[in-house]
Amino acid sequence: MNRTTDTPVTVIGLGLMGRALAGALLKAGHPTTVWNRTPSKADRLVAEGARLAPTVGDALKASSLTIICVTDYQAMRELLGASEGELDGRMLINLTSGDSAQAREAARWAEQRGARYLDGAIMAIPSAIGTAEASILQSGPQSDFEVHKSTLDALGTVTYLGADHGLASLYDVAGLAMMWSVLNAWLQGTALLRTAGVDAGTFAPFAQQIAAGVAEWLPGYAEQIDSGSFPAEVSALETDARAMSHLIEESEAVGVNAELPKLIKAMADRAIAAGHGGEQYPVLIEEFSRPAND
Repeated sequence: MNRTTDTPVTVIGLGLMGRALAGALLKAGHPTTVWNRTPSKADRLVAEGARLAPTVGDALKASSLTIICVTDYQAMRELLGASEGELDGRMLINLTSGDSAQAREAARWAEQRGARYLDGAIMAIPSAIGTAEASILQSGPQSDFEVHKSTLDALGTVTYLGADHGLASLYDVAGLAMMWSVLNAWLQGTALLRTAGVDAGTFAPFAQQIAAGVAEWLPGYAEQIDSGSFPAEVSALETDARAMSHLIEESEAVGVNAELPKLIKAMADRAIAAGHGGEQYPVLIEEFSRPAND
């Protein structure tokens, strides 16, 4: 990622992630203007060649492209709203975390003020920014994305998801669901094995093997979900439910929290009661797609 470009960029918000974004842009050769409520957070960036803008308005005026990474969408609107006159004709790329409804509303808000708008999500830790390991998701008008892709490439591996401004946020939370589910499953297993004196480091390689094996099932399971047909090619849900009972019983017997497996078992039981016991595990998509109070 040793690109050099003279495209000016402004970065608003200099938390750990914002500083990483600005640093990557500087390293790639972009003239970079920064702004933050606490100016001292820009000291290192200024030493590396960034320009510190005294106000948000000055920051917006410094570049036709502004990347925003602040606390939340409300903070974004508050900061930019004070300088609405500078938004007309600007390109805003918002990498602030939030939900899909907030992303769509932010797009409308920006466009009403004459700005172009792309919404994004960062699937990486700050230290990965500027490397291929950093996944940067983008959604909004494809024409705007194509214009600014070369600039965004300085931040990591950039993926365009579609015209719906909410898609990046949806992918973000879907990725978090995967991350926490895998980690929680590993913690459940680790807690069980610790009761027999097996440490986490010993279990980790075995857990990695299981997680990788399960990941191999996803494309085939996705075909079942997309077709709405769930033939039990490997195991029927009612068989899986019996294994869930074993996990719950073992957890309770050795004094390990069983809330998580009980939750999944309850969902499986509802699907079985609805007549899906002879189908394969992905049929549970119907339970995951239903509000909890249904």
